[in-house]
Amino acid sequence: MLLQTIPIVANPLPSDSVKQVTRDLVYQIQSDPETFVNGLLHRMLDFGLRVLVALILYIIGIWLIGWVKRGLKNYFDRRKTEPTLASFVSSFVSISLTVLLIVISISTVGVNTTSLAALLAAGGMAIGMALSGTVQNFAGGIMLLAFKPFKAGDFIEAQGFSGKVIEVNITATKILTVDNRVVILPNGALSNGTINNVTGRPLRRVEWLVSVAYGSDADQFEKTVLAMLAEDERVLQSDTDMDKLYKEVNMSAYQLTAVNYQIKEIPAPYVALKSLNESDITFLIRVWTKSDNYWNLFFDMQKRFYTELPQHGFSFAYPHVVVEHQAEA
Repeated sequence: MLLQTIPIVANPLPSDSVKQVTRDLVYQIQSDPETFVNGLLHRMLDFGLRVLVALILYIIGIWLIGWVKRGLKNYFDRRKTEPTLASFVSSFVSISLTVLLIVISISTVGVNTTSLAALLAAGGMAIGMALSGTVQNFAGGIMLLAFKPFKAGDFIEAQGFSGKVIEVNITATKILTVDNRVVILPNGALSNGTINNVTGRPLRRVEWLVSVAYGSDADQFEKTVLAMLAEDERVLQSDTDMDKLYKEVNMSAYQLTAVNYQIKEIPAPYVALKSLNESDITFLIRVWTKSDNYWNLFFDMQKRFYTELPQHGFSFAYPHVVVEHQAEA
């Protein structure tokens, strides 16, 4: 048989060996063509069966990978996982399983995959060294998606920029600034730097510093300001129903427990004399409100303090110089 007379080797043959195999092959064709044809047909049939098995295995594998992806999607939907994290995990699992399936399919055909695996490893190392910055951003993206210091929709301050997060992907984070600019922050630097999540919690404390002239009645000032604050529904009072409030801000019981968002009781609006300055006295005013109302409440009350406090007899002091003119004797 041809399979017995012609050895099959995995490694490339030297030139002399190739010549010898070629001479033996020609001799077999000339001396016993029927045996050569039968052996060739047998090898073709064997190779065809291997290819058929590899195709069947590949088709079944693709179906199983699709089933795994659907299972992951359903799992993430039930757990209400961050869409970016869910997409990344699904893509990573799908790509990894697909590469493994291709290697198994090629091995089934009869190709030696040892060299292929070594080539993939070397190529991966070379690509990793060339894209070291991208790999760092990739790792930073995993850290951000895992620990979730912010999410899409939060207003953050980081890397010298501030804005609303509009997208978090695996290598970069996009924020929309207040003047409508899109800033792309690399996740590597972002995960290693300071992040100020301004709207990370549903409730925030608003603070004002109001300076008035010496001689102002401190008790009357406190009563006047507290009355103004009580008129604004955005200011949370000490008797606020916390369960109802957290439902209004769409915070689930799991989120309140997991990330310690919950405040059991809202402190009452607070007014106190903070400091005695050279030309005026300064009062500290603090209230609590929903994060969405923070800036609107801050500016609206700032305007009311400026326009209404003088009407109640509280004047604002400012530095001034009195120049006296003395008549000549």
